Amino acid sequence: MTSATDMKLLKVISLLMDYPEHELFIDDNLDQCKQLVMQSRLISPEVRQDIATLIDQMAALGELEAQAKYDSLFERGRSLSLWLFEHVHGESRDRGQAMVDLMAQYDMAGFEINAKELPDYLPMYLEFLSHQATINHDEMQIREEIANISHIVTLLAARLMDKNSHYVGLFKALLQIAGEPLSVIDQQLAKMHKDNQPADDTTEAIDKAWEEEMVDFLGAEQQNCPSNQTKQRIANLQGEHAQRQAEVPVHWVDFNQSAKATTQGV
Repeated sequence: MTSATDMKLLKVISLLMDYPEHELFIDDNLDQCKQLVMQSRLISPEVRQDIATLIDQMAALGELEAQAKYDSLFERGRSLSLWLFEHVHGESRDRGQAMVDLMAQYDMAGFEINAKELPDYLPMYLEFLSHQATINHDEMQIREEIANISHIVTLLAARLMDKNSHYVGLFKALLQIAGEPLSVIDQQLAKMHKDNQPADDTTEAIDKAWEEEMVDFLGAEQQNCPSNQTKQRIANLQGEHAQRQAEVPVHWVDFNQSAKATTQGV
């Protein structure tokens, strides 16, 4: 039986994985997060300690330094992007359709998102799953949902481990919740080293990416931006909400597959 503390774990992971806003550092919010992590039965003592170490590090750094460290880690380059579909679809048109499908899932669950954030932002997706766990009390469903994105979580975990970042503990926790062995991170890390993948967070790599985006800006804007068409599709999905009874799952494809995310009724 899943306890209330266990169901709050995803919310805590979501908060810690998101940009460290001012609210996280006031009152005793970090201490509360730490207590909930240490009481959870869903993850191992070792992973609980990994996350506790991250929280202690954030508290020691303070708000401004923690934010600067976060920016240097997740906001430089795309290798540690927290937007899930970027690791699956890149900038292809398929990403727009996948966004619509995920928005439909949020809408049908009555989960409202901030207008400034894309639906595939990982901390937001985890908050959605935490919301679902609180309502449905269905631990297995949540485990399956996280298992569906475990290939992305594993990749991010390996890249964080390669940087010796304490943030890797959050991703280890997700893998354990999904029932995946942590050895998959070592396997992914070994593959990265074998493939000798170049870093994309260096100044040279970032400058090159900006140059390429500037050259292709007009074409990319026309082809990949959801713009009015996607907004209309989301509006149509919302209008159909009252008539649709089935849950809308999102199909998370593997990296080596070219199939796009689709919506299927169950």
